[in-house]
Amino acid sequence: MKPIVLLLSVLTALTARPAWAETHEVQMYTRNASGPMIYEPDFLRIAPGDEVRFIPVQPGHNAATIDGMTPEGAAPFKSQINEDYTVTLTVPGRYGIKCSPHFAMGMVMLIEVGNSPETTFPADLPRRAQDRFDAILAAKP
Repeated sequence: MKPIVLLLSVLTALTARPAWAETHEVQMYTRNASGPMIYEPDFLRIAPGDEVRFIPVQPGHNAATIDGMTPEGAAPFKSQINEDYTVTLTVPGRYGIKCSPHFAMGMVMLIEVGNSPETTFPADLPRRAQDRFDAILAAKP
């Protein structure tokens, strides 16, 4: 095999998304029937390699990982305000996600990649964010 063909084959294999991976959509709202400052859904259980697409249905929101609430070895991310943003999550564990401008108002969600039974919360988590996480965990399937 020629070196350039081999190189292209390897690069394609490394960057290709598995055919079985799914894309999960999360909508971001200032208010909807569930209340104020909402990600819908607020809990996802996905497989490693799946994508999550964050859609700002109403303006003023973003999606960002919460410091201290990402699995070891996972890269943090932060979208721009009002940006339709897609991220591929490959490291198993639980990811705490916040809307940066509305974090203190409790606009958070939880993404479980693979099977991860525990969630560790940072000590400086805003009270409303902690209350929302408690509600998410109490209601999750």
